Amino acid sequence: MKRNSFWLALALVLALVSAIGASLVQTGAGAITTKDLRWETASGRTMNALLFTPESATADSPAPAIVVSHGWWNNREMQSANYVELARRGYVVLSIDMYGHGNSDPLPADELMVGGTGMYDGVLLLADLPYVDTEKIGITGHSNGARAANFSIPLDDAAPEQLISSVLLVDYDPIYTDADGAYVNPYGTRDVGLIQAQYDEFFFRSYSEEGAPLTAPRDYLTTPNAQSFLHFGAAPEEIADDEREGSTVYTESIEGTEAMRVVYSLPQTHPWTTNSSTAVGHLIDFFEESLGAPAPAEASSQIWQVKETFTALGLIAFGILLVTVPRALLTTRAFRALAAPAAPAAPLGGRIPAIWFWAGIVVSAIISGVSYIVLSQSPAIGGIVFNVVPSIVPQGSVFFIALWAAINGLAALVILAGAYFAFAKKGGLDLRAAGVLPGWRPALHGTALALTSVVAVYALVFLLDFLFTTDFRLWVIGVKVFSVDKIGLALFVLPLFLLYFVVNSIAINAFNRVTIGGREWINTALLAVANSLAPLVLVIAQYTVFAVSGELIPGFGGIFSIWLFPVIVILAVTAIVSRKLYRATGNPYVAGVLNATIVALVSVSNSLVVTY
Repeated sequence: MKRNSFWLALALVLALVSAIGASLVQTGAGAITTKDLRWETASGRTMNALLFTPESATADSPAPAIVVSHGWWNNREMQSANYVELARRGYVVLSIDMYGHGNSDPLPADELMVGGTGMYDGVLLLADLPYVDTEKIGITGHSNGARAANFSIPLDDAAPEQLISSVLLVDYDPIYTDADGAYVNPYGTRDVGLIQAQYDEFFFRSYSEEGAPLTAPRDYLTTPNAQSFLHFGAAPEEIADDEREGSTVYTESIEGTEAMRVVYSLPQTHPWTTNSSTAVGHLIDFFEESLGAPAPAEASSQIWQVKETFTALGLIAFGILLVTVPRALLTTRAFRALAAPAAPAAPLGGRIPAIWFWAGIVVSAIISGVSYIVLSQSPAIGGIVFNVVPSIVPQGSVFFIALWAAINGLAALVILAGAYFAFAKKGGLDLRAAGVLPGWRPALHGTALALTSVVAVYALVFLLDFLFTTDFRLWVIGVKVFSVDKIGLALFVLPLFLLYFVVNSIAINAFNRVTIGGREWINTALLAVANSLAPLVLVIAQYTVFAVSGELIPGFGGIFSIWLFPVIVILAVTAIVSRKLYRATGNPYVAGVLNATIVALVSVSNSLVVTY
């Protein structure tokens, strides 16, 4: 317990350092005021956003302002790199949770464009602030955040006074044509830029009349769409002899106003743009050219990576707490009875047990990979996941991962049953002694320990957010505060996650806990890798094909490989958590319930909610 106390104290210190460090970066050591806003918008819905106000922005000296937005299935913190760099250059920045995301209201399936999915409602808020220069308001968003920018343009055009003067689209196609297919300039006199990933999983392709792709994203700049955009909506036949290039600012007088167009084409993938210093540098350059930076600094002078390092440190602390908090609770009167350390691991011996051990890993990985691909190609599942058909499922992406997890839990259960009757029972495996059949009281007691630990760990997340307005995250993995409705959403998918994580904990600990080379940690590391093996192989295969051919694996949509990025890390970490808690309790249900609950909460607080 002394050792656990050390790690618990270290995790708490790391979490505090993470929050303080991240806060110092995003507030410019106190020069930028950060507010967590929640208000009823002009669309009659509640929106959540972070507002960053530099001390130089005052009613006497109003500053340019920019609304920044994340993409589909994400939240406001995914724009951390952009709002850190823009705010320190003197812009007022509003980072929104689009409707249906984060802690904003759910998004109605029949009103996907409402309030520009929230972006234009953010513009209206900024325009009411006395320290904002209403003649210099910009918008930018990544992926579907850029679609929200496109949604916002007609709303601004229809308003008595146009408020948006600058638009930067990131990894989403501009509007090229009107309803009749004619090339147009829908952005009018506004400055418009585009950051385009040459290996974008979704956008920047041109198609034949039959819908077949003609060009890959890496060839985007040569397409009629790109050239028309850079020529302010001119038809391709009008500009055949004037091919324009990337990273060059082009200007033209539109209705007496000088407007600009520029495309930054980058050799990277769609999700990487949110974490790309090159993309952030182009964003800085664009808005300085368009709006003028009150406190200009070189585009290469970026410090958001420091904040990312601190929030990643918090993510590590969170992982340590998932082990140390329940082990600390074992010393309390309420949970002392569960402190029954498991027996030492035995060596992997015998030909048949060894065959089952290694074959089980291989077969489980194959089932995991194949089932994921099959689900991704199912029209019925796709209709639910992408909100094409009305359903009772509020979060399609989370449901997809949870359903896939449950299928693999059932497959693992079958494999474990086969192993038990084939050799483990004869070899003396006692299911009660191993914790597989502990009885209802120990199982419920272990569940109580797991849930108490979840509450305790998340209490720290909420406390640090309250004090410092920061969370724990690294790129696409984020642990953040959530609104009360997320508890109901987590309960919706929790049974599916429980089926996987409880069975996985039983498999890792009661059946596959052995020493390899005389060391148990090798077995733990091997099983952690085995948990993530199929997702890792699928991701490597997808992006190897993409890099070579310029296109994705046929039939394997890009979003499905992107969703696997956090899954790879989560499955490996939960395997380690499972092993460490089993060693302290001999009860596989503690880790199974804890892992399932944590994954459910993290998932629902970082995705899209659609209502029908």
